[in-house]
Parts: sequence; structure tokens; C-alpha cells
Amino acid sequence: MTDETSSEKQVPSFRESLRFWIKLGFISFGGPAAQIALIHREIVEKRRWLSESHFRHALNFCLLLPGPEAQQLATYLGWRMHGAKGAFAAGIWFILPSYFIMLGLSWMYVNGASMPAVQPILSGLLAAAIALVLDAVLRIGKKSLRHAMHYAIAITAFFLLVLAHVSFFWIIFGAAILGYFLREKIEHQAASVTSAIDLAHSTSPTWKRAVHISAVGLAAWITPLLICVLQLGKDHAITQMGVFFSKAAMVTFGGAYAVLPYVAQQAVEHHHWLTHEQMIAGLALAETTPGPLIMVLEFVGFTGAWHAPGHLPAAIAAWIAATLTVWCTFVPCFLFVFLGAPHIETIGNHPRLRAMMQAISAAVVGVIAQLLLTLTRQILFITENQQTHIEWPLIILSAAAFLAIRYGKINIMTIIAICGLSSWVML
Repeated sequence: MTDETSSEKQVPSFRESLRFWIKLGFISFGGPAAQIALIHREIVEKRRWLSESHFRHALNFCLLLPGPEAQQLATYLGWRMHGAKGAFAAGIWFILPSYFIMLGLSWMYVNGASMPAVQPILSGLLAAAIALVLDAVLRIGKKSLRHAMHYAIAITAFFLLVLAHVSFFWIIFGAAILGYFLREKIEHQAASVTSAIDLAHSTSPTWKRAVHISAVGLAAWITPLLICVLQLGKDHAITQMGVFFSKAAMVTFGGAYAVLPYVAQQAVEHHHWLTHEQMIAGLALAETTPGPLIMVLEFVGFTGAWHAPGHLPAAIAAWIAATLTVWCTFVPCFLFVFLGAPHIETIGNHPRLRAMMQAISAAVVGVIAQLLLTLTRQILFITENQQTHIEWPLIILSAAAFLAIRYGKINIMTIIAICGLSSWVML
């Protein structure tokens, strides 16, 4: 049988899915593309909790939202399986390990610590992430690119991102417009598939539900900011960080790679919370830890408040700022998912909407390919002083990991661990 018609397992228990989300939080290295690839492999390919077509619908939905798409994808899938408790379990565990790891690394950084001994291990983990993303491009591309128009959209999206540096938002928006007006040329009627999650939690979208979720979500989002204003004043660095990152959460389309240049410019040049060198160090730490790449904002909050604590002890101010930054970044993610998730189930009933989502799926293949190129340049081809250094050991390691993922029967956690240890030995 094909992937689209293969039998699906029963809905996983909450405990079973929780174990997976906890594991994912600790092994999700490599940024959004690698994390999406890992979720796809584990949930669609291995566990068969979700059909391929519904995974693409879920991914397209999350790509349309502002915020980190991989974390929102996990949140949506958790909601789809077990409602609100599933969404909170998936979304929180996706970021919780990285929150504590980044907190510790930030504290070590501001106190002058360095980590040369673990850097080779982290490089090996990123080599495994490259292999995961390459496998995802091939797997998702095989399912999303059904005829010439799909290939044209994917290739165009890739080159617009790489050569013209077109905003991610306009890539997705343009693909949706093409899907709407060229429905007959784009739409591919996939076989009807039913998966475990597809038969699980279902909620009909209503205005009453939307108002209730908006009220609760906005209250949770804004209350810590109001407390900071009342206790610290509107001019305190912590308060300003909360306001800035709340605004950023509304416009961060395209994930971390798209928004980080804007955040870096504002944090360094406008607010002067940290220096260019500190921002680069934060990006390096975020690249080599599990969880969303956008967790670099936690480093920005910690470092900025450490150097401008006001009347608070530096460590306390840094912890509050780091936590507030994470809160203001991710609470909107839950709000957006809860508001939009019920509408995903109605897409299949509207031919034009279905064609729009298929066009977006094709563009996403180009987007992931561009993220793969970015990750490869950063890890395997390092440029220093206008000279490019090729990391041959990591290239070999990444190629071996790809072959193991693609053709082997080895558990993904085993592959990641082997890559980390092998890199430590080689480098």
C-alpha cells in the first residue's frame, strides 16, 4: 500500500503522546526545518498517528501564523489528539528543556564561562540535523509535488528566497493566490485517508469559543506586562523587553530566520540591550541547543537585564527578563493555534481552499530547501575573514547520518547520539 492509503494506528493515549513530546523537547536540534522533519518522521512515518495529507494541512496552517512554526505544529498536533491538555503538553515540552538549558548557558556566558569541550558534540548534532532536513525535503517533496505546476512553485519559492531575499510571508501569500486562481492546474485530489489523530479530538469553530479563547489568551499575555509596569515602571529594561517582544510576536512571519535580523537590529542598535558580539554568541548558543531557534530571545532578555538590572539584583533581573521574554513570545503561539485549529478541518470541503493549501505545500518544499541551504552553509562551510573552510569530517558524518535515516532501521535518537559522539572523537 502507499503512504496515503496505509492503515493507521489507534489514537495514542495521553501518556504515550506525552512521552513523545518530552523526548522531542530534548532532541529537537537544528532549527525549524530539522524539527519539522523530525516531527514528520516520528508522527507520520514511524508512528502513523497522522496521515500525510493532514500533516501538510497542519504545517501549512502553522506557516501562516506568526511565531515559531515547529512549536506551533507540535501544539496543534497535541490539540488534535487530546484537546487543550494535549496542546499545552506538546507546546510547553517543546520549549521547556531549551528554556532551562538556555537559562544555564546565559548565566555561564555573562559570568565569563566558555564551553570548548562540548562544541564538537554540538557540531555533530547539527550534522545530524542537516541529514534530517534533507530527508524531509525528499519525503515531503515526494508527497507535495504531484505535477509540473507544483514543481514550478517550489523552485520559484527557493530562488526568490535565496537570490532575491523575498520575505517568507510574500512567498506563502503568493502561493495561496496562485492556488486560488489556478485551481484546475494546481489541485490534486488525494485519496481519502483516515489517521488516528484525524479521528480524535474535534471542535467546531464558533464565535462564542473564539471570544472566550481570545479573552483568556490576551489576559494571560498582558497580565505579566502590567505587573512589570506597576512594579518596575514603564522605562525599566524588563518592561521595555516585554513590550517589544510582545509586538514582535505579532509580526514574526517566516520563523526565526526571517525575524532574527530585525530583532538583532532593534536589540543592539536601538535599545542597546547587548552588543553585536553578544548577539552573535546568543545565536551560536541557540543554534546548538534543542528547541526553537527563537529561544535566542531568552538570551537577549537575560543578558540585557543582567547589565541593566535597575534596583534589582542582576541575577534576579536577568531571570525575570528571560522568563518574560519567553512568555511574551510563546503565549501568543498558543492563542493563535487555539483560535485557528478548528478551521483546518473544514479546508477539505472547499475546492479553492484545498488548491490554495496544495500550492502553499509546494512552496513549503522550496522554503525547507532554502533552510537546508542556510543550515549547510552555517555548519559545513564556515566563512571566516572572507575565506571559506570546508568541514569535511562533518560532511562525512552528515552523509552517513542521511543514509542511516533514509535506508537504515536505526532509531533517530541513536543516530543523533552517534553523530554527537563521533564528532567529539573526530574534532
